[in-house]
Amino acid sequence: MTSSAYAPDLPVPVVAAASLPIAGSSQRVGRNYVEHIREMKEGDERDPPFFFQKPADALVEDGAVVPYPADTDDFQFEIELVVALGAGGCKLSRSSALESVFGYAVGIDLTRRDRQRQMRAKMLPWERGKSFDASAPCGAIHRVAEVGHPAPGVITLDVNGRERQRGDLSQMIWNVPEIIANLSSSYRLAPGDLVMTGTPAGVGPLLPGDQVTGAVEGVGRIAITIGARET
Repeated sequence: MTSSAYAPDLPVPVVAAASLPIAGSSQRVGRNYVEHIREMKEGDERDPPFFFQKPADALVEDGAVVPYPADTDDFQFEIELVVALGAGGCKLSRSSALESVFGYAVGIDLTRRDRQRQMRAKMLPWERGKSFDASAPCGAIHRVAEVGHPAPGVITLDVNGRERQRGDLSQMIWNVPEIIANLSSSYRLAPGDLVMTGTPAGVGPLLPGDQVTGAVEGVGRIAITIGARET
């Protein structure tokens, strides 16, 4: 979920044990904002996007209780638009990339920020900070036929009823077709892949008991509760 544009993600593959509901159906499927780059003090604002992967078992659904993970004292939220692919391929063009999109959802990239910073300082992979159990809450997927391709659209996150993040999809440095095209130049994409697209400024810490709600205008909402600290 990270790029210098902040946070296009390597897709999360969806398997039977880790799937998401499709809104209105019984079926299931499986850094990109300037102000967030500035608040994190990482990268140049027009650097190409870069990617990392979350495992399928990081996926949890709307309404979940997410335990405060072990191995961190700085557990943080990042609200993101999620793109669900219905088709795949390699080296997709920007002009055709949207044809591969099945729908959209609202997701939260949960991050062990202290571990991410440690790994970054040592020039090591970010998985310890980003790719852990239940680190990718995601709401129901809404088909393109229902919601279109949302842009612009307000994206927000509240903690305990207080707004902590607010941005607009129009502020994304790299838009959805650009992200898909760039990602497909290095990886073969597949139906069911999920791609998270970055977060606005305002990221911050979470504590056990926090009620977290996120929304993307024209797409939907997600709500999770932060549970007790894992030991």
